[in-house]
Amino acid sequence: MGEQQLRFDPAGVPRATILIVPPLFEEANRTRRTLVLAMRALAVDGYAALLPDLPGQNESLVPLADVDLARWQDALAEVTAAIDGPVIIASIRGGALIDHRAKGTAWWRLAPAGGASLLRTLMRARVSADREAGLATSLESLQTEAKAAPLLLAGNRLSPAMTEQLGAAEAQPVSPLRSIGLGADGIAGTPLWLRAEPGEDGAMAQAIAADISEWSRSCGIG
Repeated sequence: MGEQQLRFDPAGVPRATILIVPPLFEEANRTRRTLVLAMRALAVDGYAALLPDLPGQNESLVPLADVDLARWQDALAEVTAAIDGPVIIASIRGGALIDHRAKGTAWWRLAPAGGASLLRTLMRARVSADREAGLATSLESLQTEAKAAPLLLAGNRLSPAMTEQLGAAEAQPVSPLRSIGLGADGIAGTPLWLRAEPGEDGAMAQAIAADISEWSRSCGIG
């Protein structure tokens, strides 16, 4: 896919490669530091951990307005195809919307989110920001605008194809899959994606790494 990749390798031959699929848009920035800590913990436990930049994100030279969900799905499939050995695809939030075309050995999803919910959150943030700036916009007007031209939402310029696909996107069935949430019956931690600024939760990172490792072993990997 020609994009940058952050990778941590274990001391010896990796048990498997954990491909991290981060949340989408601004949620990726809010969770990145914690995900990097989880990747370091996975490397200590004998796994290779890989976090690719999606086209239009982070260090990518591709304008986000030229990208849609289908392109992200294809990009992840391309990354996975280049990895030797078993691959566990670990997706967070909206990352679960783009992980199903990749050829994984197993999947792990944390708090998967539907595309329509993510899009509404982005649009509500735009309406709120516009109101503070003295501008009158609404969800309905933004939806109409999004059909004709790229729409700026929370610093992200989304193409009509992106908003259309996102509004209809749901996480697709994959197998074997472990889907887990936050809280008493899931990963102990805070919903970093709801914070106004990027945060870091070291305990949550360790819990993520431990759960992925346990899932890997239960699938007979590593």
